[in-house]
Amino acid sequence: MTRKTLKIATYCMIGSLAFMGGTKASYASAQSIAGISVILEDISINPDITTSDINDILEPIIEYQDLAIAKVANYVNIRSKASTNSKVVGKLYNKGTATILGSEGEWVKVKSGNVTGYIKSDYLYTGSKVYEMADQVKTRLATIKVNILNVRSEANLNSSVVIQVPKGQRFEVLKESNDWIKISVGSKSGYVYADYVDIKTDFKEAVSIEEEQQITKLENERKERQKNNAASSLRQRIVNYAMRFKGNPYVWGGTSLTRGADCSGFTQSVLKNFGISIPRTSRQQSRGGRRVSMDKIQPGDLIFYRKNGVVNHVAMYIGNGKVIGAASRKEGITIKNYNYRTPYKAVSYINR
Repeated sequence: MTRKTLKIATYCMIGSLAFMGGTKASYASAQSIAGISVILEDISINPDITTSDINDILEPIIEYQDLAIAKVANYVNIRSKASTNSKVVGKLYNKGTATILGSEGEWVKVKSGNVTGYIKSDYLYTGSKVYEMADQVKTRLATIKVNILNVRSEANLNSSVVIQVPKGQRFEVLKESNDWIKISVGSKSGYVYADYVDIKTDFKEAVSIEEEQQITKLENERKERQKNNAASSLRQRIVNYAMRFKGNPYVWGGTSLTRGADCSGFTQSVLKNFGISIPRTSRQQSRGGRRVSMDKIQPGDLIFYRKNGVVNHVAMYIGNGKVIGAASRKEGITIKNYNYRTPYKAVSYINR
């Protein structure tokens, strides 16, 4: 094929490129054509260039003509309209990619992942720069296969959970091994078990606000569970401690768990051992803390009883419908059904 024929063939490819791009990729196509003009000049003076050479040069231009790459240190917001006052619908992280849909002034309309919106052109590489960068910005991505996956601080099941991620979301892979994959989740990173992710090399895409909120929701729920578990553990430790003094004597006015205590002295001394300070008498104790309905009492809560309309006794709930307390001189510190007398109210001095 002569150089003249090659040049004509190349022009035909340019025509096809312009037809495919139309006006939707104005930022990209302007630079595409500029790049092609250099190619044409090279064809005119290079007697060795072949059709295969031209195809190799034009293929990425055609493939990536509508591609944009984020030009930021961290991320750029994707907005619902071509305005900085419009709603943020997603984030495109550094070297993440998007498909150009059109332009509006200094704004480029893009689609990336589940996000469609606008980014200022200053924050995007387009055109000839994309062709140079496209293959370099492709990275290893892990797609979560299970409903909720723990991301751990180290590559073992005994390490702490850094964050949790939901099914279907994709994250950049930082390190790979047979059993564990290290991934990046926003500003955090950690390890996930390899069997629970699918990995492939691809372009990074935008993260929608909904996807971010989904991760935030999982994190808040995880922290709430941790609080509840910590409180449950504390409650059980309090109850276990109180049970150690079963059978010890009742002493009116006493606060010693070994030598003798009255009902309120017992509850005060048990909680004091765990850094929880409560008033001295049963009446005062009933006025503090956080009131709990009788159908929601938990181990470690205090149950109060009245005589002639006045609070005169307190015991500690230990679960399974039982309380422990300093009952009387005859009985000492003993365990009874929580309703051996009619309960008046329940109060918790434990945070959860």
